[in-house]
Formats: sequence, structure tokens, C-alpha cells
Amino acid sequence: MSAIDPDRLARFCQELFTATGTPAETAQIVAQSLVYADLRGVDSHGVVRSEIYLERIAKGMIDPKANVTFVCDDGPIGLMDGGNGFGAFVGVKALEACMERAERFGVCALGVRHSNHFGTGAFYVERAVERNLALIVLSNASQTMPATGGARPFLGTNPIALGFPTGREVPFVLDMATSLVARGKIIMAAKKGLDIPLGWAVDEHGAPTTNAQAALNGAVLPMGGPKGSGLSMAIDILSGVLTGAGFGPSVRNMYEDWNRPQNVGHFFIAIDVARFLEPECFRQRVGHYIDQLKAEPRAEGVAEILYAGEAEDRIAKRKRSEGLILPEQLKADLIRLGSDYGVPWPGDTMA
Repeated sequence: MSAIDPDRLARFCQELFTATGTPAETAQIVAQSLVYADLRGVDSHGVVRSEIYLERIAKGMIDPKANVTFVCDDGPIGLMDGGNGFGAFVGVKALEACMERAERFGVCALGVRHSNHFGTGAFYVERAVERNLALIVLSNASQTMPATGGARPFLGTNPIALGFPTGREVPFVLDMATSLVARGKIIMAAKKGLDIPLGWAVDEHGAPTTNAQAALNGAVLPMGGPKGSGLSMAIDILSGVLTGAGFGPSVRNMYEDWNRPQNVGHFFIAIDVARFLEPECFRQRVGHYIDQLKAEPRAEGVAEILYAGEAEDRIAKRKRSEGLILPEQLKADLIRLGSDYGVPWPGDTMA
């Protein structure tokens, strides 16, 4: 199997989106967010999503030319309307506004409504950390997970991401769904015809299953039982209820609902660490904390203790150097999409 240069792949995806009439800036951000996920090993949120994004544009479920506007701009508190645009574009525009206000006021809490699937939370966290900001990112999602004790999907796998500068090469980046596993991983397993581990999900009858397709017809399970269920609800309340976006059953499924837009909600909280400590002092203190973590006695068979974001950063560096190897079916799908939209496949050889 040959590898493709990540930059080439991003340009290819960008050209796919611009072929639909998507403005260049929007297309570039969306393409970058997809390839960013693949680089970090989060294939479920990578270029595999290109086809569903394009289909939702074609059927009027995403407005590729949407503007992101303020509904309320009250200094450190704000609410934005994504206009049913690409989630990644809406997310970046909201993040930029949130960061600017955090630097001006010390902190900013910014809600977003009328958005779509926005990719990985780490995509936003890393941008904030580069500006010496701590960031918390929340988003809701369509129903794929039962509440603890429930028999059918009611909650989304609503993700949360947090990031901090560290004084080391790699920032602290925690990015996770509130399910035991991201539903996208089950989607990827189904595409590859692979089984999933027992305990990830249940089928439509509520029975544990290792069949990925049966799991997609059923429900992924919350992490930590009632803890994950409760955290998912809290994220939904902040991202959906508070912002005026969809929540619970009213967040539309990207793959199944073709009558109404998703109306996903996001919530950003940015903190200027300089309002508490000199940034260098903060980075040194976090760095010292990490040094202490890594000096801890290790369990048998463990070569190194890693902190959140470190493993993904190493994967990204390796893939950036060696290139991305795409599953054959995904590659075939992308080549077909390129043919449909008049965008030639860039070839698999690293530049």
C-alpha cells in the first residue's frame, strides 16, 4: 500500500468542496480539519466524512456559503448563529471570536447554534494553546447512545476537549467522546467489514454485539455508565439547550435525516492564563507537573507514561513524515468523488 502526502490530500478535499461552490476559505478549513483528524489517528473524523458532507450540500442540508453571525455580543459572553454552515468553518469562526474576547477580557464563554458536525475538538484546542489560552470545547450530536437504564438511543456521543500550554513541545490536549468509544470508529469498522470489541455497543434489541453494522442499528454505550451518561447530558444542556440549538432527540442525524438540518450546538470557553500567571510561569508549572507524572513508577510492561495528546502528536509527526495510508475502499470512494466533481486524484506518492 502506498502513502499519500497529507498536504496533497487536503488540497484534493478542498477542491472537492470548492467544486460545489463552497468559498475557498471555508473549503480550506474543512479540508484541513478532516486531514488533521487522520494525521492524529482519529480516522473516524477524517476524510472518510467527505462523502457525507458533499451529499448533505447536494441535498440542501448544509449551506456551504453560510455566514457566522453574532446573535448576542456582550463582551466576554456571546452567542453565534452558524447559519447551517460547515461545522468546522463555524467552529473556527466562533473560536476566533472567543479567543479575541478572552485576550481582551481574560475569559470568554461563547455558544453556537445552527451548526453541523465540527470534527475533532483538538482541532480547535491546539489553535488556542498556540496563543497561550486554555480552552474547553463542547459539542452535542445526534442520538446514538442510550442514557443509563434506557433501552434506545437518546443522547449523542457528545464530545468534550480541553487544552493547556505545557512548556513542552506537545501541549496538553484531551479530546474525547462521552461514549465508551466514538461512534465513528464503529462506522469505520463497518466500512472495513471488521468486528468491534464486545462491550462497545448493543444491537437494536439491546443485546451486546461485536457486529459493527448491528451496533450502528443499535446504540454505542456511554463511558463509565451513569458518569458518561450524565456528562453527555451536561454537554447537551450547555451546547444545545442554552444556545437555542437542537438537543437530545432534536439534533438531526447526519446520515439518516434528509428533511431538516442538524442544528448542532457548540460551546467554547477560553481563558487567558496571563490573567492568573505569567504565561512562561504557567508553562513551567505545567511542565514540572508533567515531569513528575513521567517520573512515577510504571506498571509492569509499560515503557512510558504519556499525558493527554502526546500519543496523538507522535502519530501525527510520523504520518506527516511517512504519509497517510488510506483503506482501499475509502481511497476508491474518494477517487469516485473526484471523478464526479471533476477533481483529479493527486496520486499516492509522497511529495
